[in-house]
Amino acid sequence: MALVFIGRSPMGHHLPEQKEIVMRRKKHNYEYSVDTASASAPANVVRLVGVNKRVLEVGCGPGSITKVLFEQNRCRVTGVEIDADAIDRVRPYCDQVIRADLNSSNWPELINALEKFEVVVAADVLEHLYDPWSNLKKIASFIAPDGYAVISLPHAGHASVISCLLNGDFKYRDWGLLDRTHIRFFCLKNIEDLFSAAGLKIVDVRYVIATPEATEFADSWSRLSNDQKAAINKAPHSNVYQVVIKAVALESEGDVVPLIPPSSQFSVNMPSLRFRLGAWMGPVWRARIHKLIHFFGIRI
Repeated sequence: MALVFIGRSPMGHHLPEQKEIVMRRKKHNYEYSVDTASASAPANVVRLVGVNKRVLEVGCGPGSITKVLFEQNRCRVTGVEIDADAIDRVRPYCDQVIRADLNSSNWPELINALEKFEVVVAADVLEHLYDPWSNLKKIASFIAPDGYAVISLPHAGHASVISCLLNGDFKYRDWGLLDRTHIRFFCLKNIEDLFSAAGLKIVDVRYVIATPEATEFADSWSRLSNDQKAAINKAPHSNVYQVVIKAVALESEGDVVPLIPPSSQFSVNMPSLRFRLGAWMGPVWRARIHKLIHFFGIRI
């Protein structure tokens, strides 16, 4: 923690009466900026929430998404969070912040007295909980009759995770698909079952697509043979990194959207070219070329 003193005399010296202390806090592990024009999971959460909504954000953290909902979407947010430091950071963007342990059975009692919400958000939260199944049911109980939930989850079936298994190195990290605080893992079918069991139907879904070379496990992926990579890429959803879901009560209007869409949506169109290029390029150059072609909107 550093102290920065602001305010100088004409000679360049700090004057005691002009000193302003600015506390530079270490960045919170879940603090990040949200590019609302991007295809990231946080950006999709913001878009699905909408504007001028009364929002309950469960597991709001230090307010990375909360800030955008408040400042750009003009939403009124009630946050739920356990971490004291995160609560201090998110408080300016919330009507109120309720301190609660989502792994306790009684946390909903702190919210039951409140009016139900137009939108309930849980962005990358359920995978951190011992019992995401009962917690999603609790989240559903806070939704107003014409409201909806917006939930994001990581996809454990991503090709990069499979590469870790094949390499015998399932290493947890401070962030990403194998965040060391993740204790539950879901593939697309399991996510569908999770929502169905909570009495919710999926009415919209956004997919965050990332090739293995563009993930935190690029090095693990580079250690596989081309035959192994080709076999993994045959799985139609191997490049789905995260999903962002809008869901409503089962009795609400709206058609159910299958979370597992036609495989063609995620298929690699030119595998022979892709693997011919990869055969002679090292992992660093493959990553550079990958970023370049995606910058121009090209998918191979």
